[in-house]
Amino acid sequence: MQPALNTPSPVQPAHVSATGATDTAGQSAGALAQYQIIRRNGAVVPFEPNKIAVAMMKAFLAVHGTQGAASASVREVVDSLTQNVVRALVRSRPGGGTFHIEDVQDQVELGLMRSGHHEIARAYVLYRERRTQERASQAAAAAQAPAPTLHVIDGGQRVALDLNQLKGLIESACTGLGQDVKPEPIVAETMRNLYDGVPVDEVYKASILAARTLIEKDPDYTYATARLLLHTIAKEILGEEVSPAQLGERYASYFPRFIQKGVDHELLDPRLLEFDLTRLGAALKAERDLQFDYLGLQTLYDRYFLHVRKTRIELPQAFFMRVAMGLALNETDREARAIEFYEVLSSFDFMSSTPTLFNSGTLRSQLSSCYLTTVPDDLDGIYESIKENALLSKFAGGLGNDWTRVRALGSHIKGTNGESQGVVPFLKVVNDTAVAVNQGGKRKGAVCTYLETWHLDIEEFLELRKNTGDDRRRTHDMNTANWIPDLFMRRVMEKGDWTLFSPSDCPDLHDKFGAEFEKAYVAYEERARRGEIKPSKSLPAVDLWRKMLSMLFETGHPWITFKDACNVRSPQQHAGVVHSSNLCTEITLNTSDTETAVCNLGSVNLPQHIKDGKIDHDKLRKTIATAMRMLDNVIDINYYAVKKARDSNLRHRPVGLGVMGFQDALYALRIPYASQQAVEFADQSMEAVCYHAYWASTELSAERGRYSSYEGSLWDQGVLPLDTLELLAKARGGYSTGEGPGASPYVQVDRSATLDWEALRRKIAQDGMRNSNCVAIAPTATISNIIGVDASIEPCFGNLSVKSNLSGEFTVINGYLVKDLKRLGLWDDVMVMDLKHFDGSLRSIDRVPQDIKALYATAFEVEPTFLVEAAARRQKWIDQAQSLNIYMAGASGKKLDDTYKLAWLRGLKTTYYLRTISATHAEKSTVQSGRLNAVSSGSAAPSGMSALEAAAAAAHAQLSSPSQAQLDATPATDIKFCAIDDPGCEACQ
Repeated sequence: MQPALNTPSPVQPAHVSATGATDTAGQSAGALAQYQIIRRNGAVVPFEPNKIAVAMMKAFLAVHGTQGAASASVREVVDSLTQNVVRALVRSRPGGGTFHIEDVQDQVELGLMRSGHHEIARAYVLYRERRTQERASQAAAAAQAPAPTLHVIDGGQRVALDLNQLKGLIESACTGLGQDVKPEPIVAETMRNLYDGVPVDEVYKASILAARTLIEKDPDYTYATARLLLHTIAKEILGEEVSPAQLGERYASYFPRFIQKGVDHELLDPRLLEFDLTRLGAALKAERDLQFDYLGLQTLYDRYFLHVRKTRIELPQAFFMRVAMGLALNETDREARAIEFYEVLSSFDFMSSTPTLFNSGTLRSQLSSCYLTTVPDDLDGIYESIKENALLSKFAGGLGNDWTRVRALGSHIKGTNGESQGVVPFLKVVNDTAVAVNQGGKRKGAVCTYLETWHLDIEEFLELRKNTGDDRRRTHDMNTANWIPDLFMRRVMEKGDWTLFSPSDCPDLHDKFGAEFEKAYVAYEERARRGEIKPSKSLPAVDLWRKMLSMLFETGHPWITFKDACNVRSPQQHAGVVHSSNLCTEITLNTSDTETAVCNLGSVNLPQHIKDGKIDHDKLRKTIATAMRMLDNVIDINYYAVKKARDSNLRHRPVGLGVMGFQDALYALRIPYASQQAVEFADQSMEAVCYHAYWASTELSAERGRYSSYEGSLWDQGVLPLDTLELLAKARGGYSTGEGPGASPYVQVDRSATLDWEALRRKIAQDGMRNSNCVAIAPTATISNIIGVDASIEPCFGNLSVKSNLSGEFTVINGYLVKDLKRLGLWDDVMVMDLKHFDGSLRSIDRVPQDIKALYATAFEVEPTFLVEAAARRQKWIDQAQSLNIYMAGASGKKLDDTYKLAWLRGLKTTYYLRTISATHAEKSTVQSGRLNAVSSGSAAPSGMSALEAAAAAAHAQLSSPSQAQLDATPATDIKFCAIDDPGCEACQ
């Protein structure tokens, strides 16, 4: 094998061929020259990406011989692996820099293991170990020679490296992190990556990268890495070296200057200068900078901190105070409220959504997260809606569009006496608009289109994300979702037929739900049978349901959402109709031609509110009272790019308080996710969050007044979200949600409660509500990274994984697990390698006790039934919905059918992504991001079979002593996944 690999180069990774040819994808020579490699002898040389491919090919040759490695397929594998290695390396230093030869070899080793080439990886590891021992022997022989003095370039001057100062910095970063976090390996790795004449900034960067490589050895190294990064950030912003102790002293004097500088450069609202900046500066708590892990602080630095010509001007605590000030602009005692808001943000008890963090206190304060629109059935209205999408997306809003009213393919157009081309051509324009308007370069535009199940274009709509067929009728960058009425689900259950219509022939169906929808729909079906409505189509409901699940399985879209549960349980049904959800399926607000629904998001950090093994209600009440005030303030301060959005938001004042860190809370309570205890904790924790959120809204109503459309709402009628389960049961044909005689067969939900809801009912009757809607659980993709917890209500994706976002790739290791394994004497290098080999899963590691395996089961090891049951317990309390991802190992047609029918029967309003993995990869699911995070064209079913049928056949084969080939043949859904690790989608949070 090749011992000396050279580094990849440009900001965009080169495409490297195993033959040695390199396609730089249009990069200039200057861009390529940003990267260099440090050899083991200290020499710095230009990168040569083709050497990575050459070394990999030698690794394959060493194992398979000349004949086995010479095939085209091996060359393709090497090309693909090389590109992945290049991409990972370049991401770690997007601005250019140097790589040590060992960094490159580490990435090669990781790439081989991730891709399942374990035999090649094993040979590669053994080769590296032999070479390491040889070099150690050579080094021992040369140990008597004096070490050369390294020089650095500092301020244009060549000076000797102050090694004591560097060691002191690294020692300070490790202080208080426990005996297992030692400065010595960071110092050694840093020195290994330096060369004579290195710029001083590269020295500090090298220390950060050195600490980062140790995170997999002990997760607390992430805090040492973050502290070293903080030192670099402080130096950039303050213009000089500042120790952690000095930084605490400097915050107060720096803060007023920061606000003034932000205003002078037209970044901040001049009204911020009217605050008592001395008082606010004194309130900043520098010690809270030490809470950040590396991923959190790097994400803030790269994407949230304000900058002037690419130089940051915002320190972490100043960032939180700037956000707090922006939200307190209209308060009477602005300083007191700003400090109150700062406290919940900087302590990580609550975090506002990304648009609020981006824009609060700025000149363009677009703070809202989600916008929902309904598209009319005329050309002017269609393109006006597309224009609205562009304006809303420009300022960081995620979009949900209802396209059900637009007439179907083949429908008559009276104005031209022609035939309509249907919905799909317009959706292609929507897709391309989302790509073109990329939220100021901060993140991609993102939109989800909803269509009701009776629309005549539904079958073509289901195929929008396929990789085959006419590309002009495909939308590869846009999300899609089914808006499914209960009548369709009943027809599926009862094996009935289903009729498809063009909305131009039955326009009233769009605004009807429940019994009224069923009455009108059945009447249209009768007219269609008599030939009075054309075009129309009748088919078995089960066939359409199968196709829905098949497309969801193959492409990850369209998502499954339920129209009637969203409307029957909506507190605002007196004021309109919910025609769709949003980009992430947690918002359920009315839309119309005059109102664009808006939702303002933020999330409570659940593990911060666990004390002595139970929910800390006193702290939770206090946090939520402050959080709801912040969210309510967003409505008045927000910049609205579209008048319909402003009118709607001010009239109804909806907010979406959510939670994150549900998995972390379970760890703290020692409860496995796949357990009845976890289901009950989901129930109790969400009851507490909702109770305190509704109470906070009625308190705000007493202080500030009721929202304008309160009269006639379910709140006004004394009907709380828990009570609406009864309404849903009646709408579905029953009179009780219990399990006794007379129970609805179509709503089966636990109705128990633990808090005093009657007291809340009386309070609302007296004071009303400030907000039409209060609670929604968003994905929290980025803000959970900032505070260092698992996203939203997600199970752990992997105990050792690589998380990717627009800031790069980060090793993430489960600190709770490591503490348990240390306690048991099981945490060692072998365990690290095992976790890598099994992609973060403990299932196949024999020496780990069963109770630890259960507690730290990863997402694909949790049966989807537990996900649905826990979600059902939450949904009974929530006045909106939740972003519920479904993880499924070894998916089959029956399993998909059972899971989504269960979601409907349990009264869920929406579901989000389906994430499946084949049975053979069920224990290797977290680090293989190349397979799991991109829409695959390779998941097609065998000829003549739908994907759903293929999955069912594969599952049946597994029950009969399956061969490895049969297991490998099971298709898996390879999708981009917003909430976890798709760098391109973080649109809600």
